[in-house]
Amino acid sequence: MVEKCQRCTTADYCLGMGQPVAVLEGPAGKLGIVRFEANRSFTGMGHERFSSADQAFGTKPAAVVASRLFATGQVAGVHVYGNIITVELAKGAGAQGLNEVVRDLYQYWKPGMEPPSIEELMSQVPKSAEPAAAAVADAGGAPLSAEASKIPAALLARSQAALAKARANKG
Repeated sequence: MVEKCQRCTTADYCLGMGQPVAVLEGPAGKLGIVRFEANRSFTGMGHERFSSADQAFGTKPAAVVASRLFATGQVAGVHVYGNIITVELAKGAGAQGLNEVVRDLYQYWKPGMEPPSIEELMSQVPKSAEPAAAAVADAGGAPLSAEASKIPAALLARSQAALAKARANKG
């Protein structure tokens, strides 16, 4: 997996250049609670509760948004259900800036940011995912084509084993 961008915690939910999430902020009917309604779902049909930053880990969108909300220092608890985020504010804290945290959840590239160079990206690729350039022949001894030499060694070996098994089964 390639290095993640500066803003996101996982590439699983990366939307390319990113786009702002439309967010409506409103009171939740109780003092110290703020409710955000977004234009996209964070949990599907499940409820997710986070009572501390330690609980907000992982790559699920609900955990990512909770983690970022806790990072502001203004939040004591987060409940996410579908596209509704209910935030319990910390003692004496206000809701200023929390709307932007939710809105910018998928905003990966901001004006003035420079994307990493191809050299920087390639330096972060694990060695096991590099092309099988050292291999000059396949399992049958036939020389590899230029295209086949670009395939990671583990994938090439697995593909060749599957091909050999299919040929053996065919008779």
